[in-house]
Amino acid sequence: MNRLLPFSTFQFLCSGFLGLVFLMNTVSANESSIRVVTSFSILEDLVNKLGGEHVVVANLVARNQDAHTYQPKPSDAVAIAKADLVVFNGLAFEGWITRLIKNSGYKNKQLIASDGVNAIRNGEEVDPHAWQSFDNIRVYIQNITHTLITLRPQHTDEFTQRQQQYLNSLNTLENNLLKELADIPENKRIVVTSHDAFGYLEREFNIRFLAPLGLSIEIEASAQDVANVIDQIREQNVKALFVENINSPRLLERIASETNAVIGGRLYSDALSDVDGPAGTYLNMMQHNISSLISAFNLPSH
Repeated sequence: MNRLLPFSTFQFLCSGFLGLVFLMNTVSANESSIRVVTSFSILEDLVNKLGGEHVVVANLVARNQDAHTYQPKPSDAVAIAKADLVVFNGLAFEGWITRLIKNSGYKNKQLIASDGVNAIRNGEEVDPHAWQSFDNIRVYIQNITHTLITLRPQHTDEFTQRQQQYLNSLNTLENNLLKELADIPENKRIVVTSHDAFGYLEREFNIRFLAPLGLSIEIEASAQDVANVIDQIREQNVKALFVENINSPRLLERIASETNAVIGGRLYSDALSDVDGPAGTYLNMMQHNISSLISAFNLPSH
């Protein structure tokens, strides 16, 4: 269970860095800048790209970190209390965010970035990884831009222009990746990842993802789950397995050792890489992930 640490003066002084982000940016930021707190790195990137110089962003779950298991800090509540806008994914991705906002005493604008997406549902369970869809990320972009315009209508033209520029880049990337993938038969588009975070990519690009874990990596894969994946790899001649940046590769290394599949590289699911890494932005993440998969599909058969 996620829980807030007891708030004390000592803890505030030790972990108050995030809460001071807005203060440190005051010199360079215009007085009308929107102070935004984002829950994780993908939203941080989107808000910065769409808001430009009119936003100052403090992000909670850092790059290469897992939002599923995040433990909020007192400094997070401090940052939220100072914000004009809090942006989070929703779809039960950040199970800790509602309580954190409540405990901070925050009364300003909240945005559920995924509001209106075409969500994948399995009974009562919803796949929260909606940003792994080009169609859905356009909804995120629309929601963020609309909210920024609501808060600073005097910058409507600039926000609208930034939105269109970003959408143009997104459309170009999607079209290029679809063209690259078109030459690969759909029955060859099979890959194994460590947790089930790519259902939206599977739906849009006709790629089949096998995963021994469920939608949350908090749940350990059973021996039967692992055995089932191993059987599928052998039966369908899966060429590559991919580790993710937010969790340990040990499980997939074990599976690879029992099959002829190879570790094909690293995918970025729930968090961006470091700024200078292969997935430093959302667009770079999608480029890296899908290009890596295409390369794996083109590997020679065992």
